[in-house]
Amino acid sequence: MENKKCAMVVIIGRPSAGKSTFLNTACQENVSIVSPIPQTTRNAIHGIVNTSLGQLVFVDTPGYHKSEKKLNLILQQTAKDQLDGADAVLYLIDSSRETGEEEDLIASLIAPHSAKTVVAANKCDLPESNILACKNFVASRLPEIPQERFFEISAKKDKGVEEVLKALYALAPEQPNLYPEGYYTDQEVEFRIAEVIRGEAINRLQEEIPHAVYVEIADAEFKNDGKKLWVRAFLCVERESQKGIVIGKGASMIKTIRVESLKKLREIFEYKIDLDLQVKVDKNWRQKDDRLSRLLK
Repeated sequence: MENKKCAMVVIIGRPSAGKSTFLNTACQENVSIVSPIPQTTRNAIHGIVNTSLGQLVFVDTPGYHKSEKKLNLILQQTAKDQLDGADAVLYLIDSSRETGEEEDLIASLIAPHSAKTVVAANKCDLPESNILACKNFVASRLPEIPQERFFEISAKKDKGVEEVLKALYALAPEQPNLYPEGYYTDQEVEFRIAEVIRGEAINRLQEEIPHAVYVEIADAEFKNDGKKLWVRAFLCVERESQKGIVIGKGASMIKTIRVESLKKLREIFEYKIDLDLQVKVDKNWRQKDDRLSRLLK
C-alpha cells in the first residue's frame, strides 16, 4: 500500500489571476474571498484538500504586484515569506492578460523554487486566453520547470484542476497529515466571519472604497447553549465621506451587506449567527503600522 503524502502548497500569482477561485474550487468550499477587485486577499489563507492520495494544505497569498504603498509592500512580503517554507508552489498565470513587469517579478521570485513548482495558466475558457504566450513566457523565464508541470485550466469551471492536484501530489513528500481529514480550512471563526462580511462589502462598493475597508469583530458570544453566536462587527473605513457610502441611502447598503453576509455564514456554520453590523471611521488606517500588523498577521 502506497504511503499517503502531505504538502504545504503556496499559490502565487498576479492580482486577479484566480488564486482564490482555484482554492475554493479545489477545496469545494468558500475558503477565500473571490472578487474582481485586485488584492482582495490580504492574509495567507489556508485551504485544505483531502483525497485518497493524501493532504494538500494550500496557502492563498495576496496578489503580487509592484507598488510602493505601505499596505502593498506588506502584501508583497506576505507572498514572499511563504515560498521558502513550502513543500510545493503553484504558480497561477492569467492567460487572458499579457505578461509584463509584474509577471517578470513573480518569475524571479519563483525561479529558485523551480524544482517544486507547478504552473497553471488559468482562464483558458475565455476568448482572449493565450495559452501559447504563457507557455513561451514560462519556457523563457523559468526554463527549469518541465513542460509536464504546465497545465491549462479554468478554476471557475473546474477544468484541469484535478490534473494540477495530481502534479502537486507528485511533488509532495510522504509524511503525516497536518490537519484532521474533515478540515477544509484552519481559519478561526471570527476571522471567517470578518472575511465573509468584507467580501460582501467589497463586491458592492466601487472605486477606492474596497481597499479602504476592513472588518473589526468587536464582540462575539455564544448564546442558547451554543446554538447561536451573537456577533458585533464594524465595517471600518478611512474617511467620513466613505462612511455614508457604505451605509447607503436609508441604510440600504449596510442592510444588504448584513443580509447577504448572514446567508453566506449560514452555509458555513451549523449554528445560527446573529449579526449586529455597523460602520465606523478609522482615519488613514492604511498608514498605521500597528493596525496593519494586526490585520495582516
